[in-house]
Amino acid sequence: MCGIVGFTGAAQAAPILLDGLARLEYRGYDSAGIAVQAENGRIEVVKAKGRLKVLQQMTDDGHAVKGVCGIGHTRWATHGEPSTRNAHPHYSREEKVAVVHNGIIENYQELKERLLKKGYTFASQTDTEVVAQLIYHYYTHEEQGDALGAIAHMMLRVRGSYALAILFADQPGTIYAVRKDSPLIVGRAEDGGILASDVPAMLKYTRTVYYIDDLEIARLTGDTIEFFNTEKEPVAHEAVTVEWDAAAAEKGGYEHFMMKEIHEQPAAVRDTVSPRIKDGRIDLSELALDEGAIQKVRRLYIIGCGSAYHVGVAARYVFEKLARLPVEVDVASEFRYRDPVLEPDSLAIVISQSGETADSLAALRGCKARGVRTVGIVNVVGSSIAREADATLYTWAGPEIAVATTKAYSTQLAACYLLATEFGRVRGVLGEERYAALVAELQALPEKIEKTLQQPERIQWFANQYAGARDVYFIGRGLDYALALEGSLKFKEISYIHSEAFAAGEMKHGPISLIEKDTLVVGALTQPDLYEKTVSNLVEAKSRGAFLMGVTTYGNYALEDIAGFTVYVPGTDPCFATSLSVVPLQLLAYYVSCAKGLDVDKPRNLAKSVTVE
Repeated sequence: MCGIVGFTGAAQAAPILLDGLARLEYRGYDSAGIAVQAENGRIEVVKAKGRLKVLQQMTDDGHAVKGVCGIGHTRWATHGEPSTRNAHPHYSREEKVAVVHNGIIENYQELKERLLKKGYTFASQTDTEVVAQLIYHYYTHEEQGDALGAIAHMMLRVRGSYALAILFADQPGTIYAVRKDSPLIVGRAEDGGILASDVPAMLKYTRTVYYIDDLEIARLTGDTIEFFNTEKEPVAHEAVTVEWDAAAAEKGGYEHFMMKEIHEQPAAVRDTVSPRIKDGRIDLSELALDEGAIQKVRRLYIIGCGSAYHVGVAARYVFEKLARLPVEVDVASEFRYRDPVLEPDSLAIVISQSGETADSLAALRGCKARGVRTVGIVNVVGSSIAREADATLYTWAGPEIAVATTKAYSTQLAACYLLATEFGRVRGVLGEERYAALVAELQALPEKIEKTLQQPERIQWFANQYAGARDVYFIGRGLDYALALEGSLKFKEISYIHSEAFAAGEMKHGPISLIEKDTLVVGALTQPDLYEKTVSNLVEAKSRGAFLMGVTTYGNYALEDIAGFTVYVPGTDPCFATSLSVVPLQLLAYYVSCAKGLDVDKPRNLAKSVTVE
C-alpha cells in the first residue's frame, strides 16, 4: 500500500516528511509528493514520478520548501498511470484543500460526474482528486467553513477504503486525518504532532502513538491531538507505546514480509472485489466488454507463469462451471512457442502480478498479432501488460515484497471469479437467484479469509514436525487439484523440500509408487461432489505408509478418522473454495521454512519479477 506522513509543529515540515517517506519505501511506490503550508496558509505542492530521491533532489532534501505544517505521500498507482500529475498530494479548486490518500474510492466515477456538472475540473485521473474537490465543495457550501462537518459529509458520500490526510489553506498549522479500513496513526513528537500510515515513519520522532479507529477524524496542531466521530463529537483515545525496532516495524510487527502479506489477503481481496460490485451487480465496464461482446466469446485462453498459471487452472474450472465456456490454460513459455491454433471470437486472459513477466508479455503480443482480444489481470498500474492489453482488470493488491506470492495469487483468483460470474449471467447460464448468491459469496470472501487466518498455532506445530521431510505430495480433484499445484509450489520454493502435486485420480497411474513410510501427503477436499473419491485416494496412500494432512471445510469431521492432521476452512460456494483453502497451505510452507531457518522472503535462485526468458 501507499505511504502517508504528516507533521505540524515548530520544526520545518518538509525534511521530516521526506525522512518519514524514506522509511516507508519498503512498501513499494511509483511516485512521491509533499504539500507544505506557508505561514499565510498557501499550500505548496511538489511531486515527482519515480523514486523518492528525485523529490529529495528537487527540494534540496526538503530545505527548499518552507513551512512547519505539511503532508507527504508515496503512491502505488491504482487509478491512472504512474505520472507526476497523478501523484499525490492533490489540490481542490483554487488550491484551498490538499489531500493525500491510501485506499480505493469505489464510487469515485459517479461523484466525479456530479462534480463535473457543478463546474469542477480535474487535473488527474485519480479517485483521490475527487475527494479533495468533494471536501472543498462541502466546506464552501453546505458546511460554511466547518472543516469537521465537510469531512464528515464527505465520509457519508464516498464508498470504499481510505486513509486521508487533509490540509485547509485557511487553517494554517492544522492537519485533519480520517480513516476507513486503511491504517492511520498519530502521535506526539518533540516538536509537534506527527501522523503516518505505518509505524516506521514515526519511530525516529516518537514511540507513543494513537491508532485512529474506523470512521473517526483526528485533528492535529503543533500542541494538540483531538479525535471526533462522524457526528463531530469528541472521542477519547489511550496512547500506545510501540516496542518494535525499525526492522520489525517495516513488517508491521511480523517476522517476515510473507507473513504480513498473508495477513493482508482479506483487505487485498476486498479491494479487488468491492469496487466492482454495485447494487448487487458486477460491473466490468472498465473492460469495455458489453453484453453483446461477452455473448460472442466462443473460447477462453488463460495464460500465466508460476502461481499465475495456477490461478488459470482454477479459473478454468470456474469458467466452465459458471459460464459454460471452453477454456484452455497455458504456461506462457509454452504457449508462445507451440504455434497455437486460436479460434475466432476468442478471448485471451493474461495473468501477471508485475505486468512485466517476459513470457506472458510475449504470449499477449502473439494473441494480439492473431487478432485475439486480450485482457490483462495485473497488479502494477502502467506495466507493459497493462498498457498493451486491450483491457486491464487491476487487482489493487498493493506492493508484494516477498518473492513467494500470496496476496497477488488471491486477488488474481478473485478477479477471475468476477469475470466468470458475470460471464455466466450474461450468457444465460446463471439465473438471478444463483447469480445473487454468488455475488453475496464474493463479498463475504474477505471475512471468511480472515476467519481462516485464526488458526496459525496448530499449523505451526504441525510444520515443526515435518520440517525435516524429504518429499511431500499434494493431491486433489477438480478445483482441489488446482489448489494442490499452488500448495506444492509454495512449499518447494521456500522450504527447499522436494514437493509435487498430482490429480488425486492419477495416483494409481504411477505416483503412488513414490509413497514410503511417513511420507507426507496433503489432501485437499473442498469439493462436495469429489469428496468421497479423494478420501479413497488418501486411504490408498495411507495404506502404503503415508502420513495424511487434510484441508477441508467445516463439517467434514469424519476426515479425522483417516488423516493424522486436519485443517478446516469456512464453507463457501465450491467454485470459490480455493480462496480459503490456499491459506493453510501458505502457512504450512511459511512455518516449515521458518523451522529450517531459511530466508523466507528471498528464497535462493528466485526473483520477484521474471523479466527475461
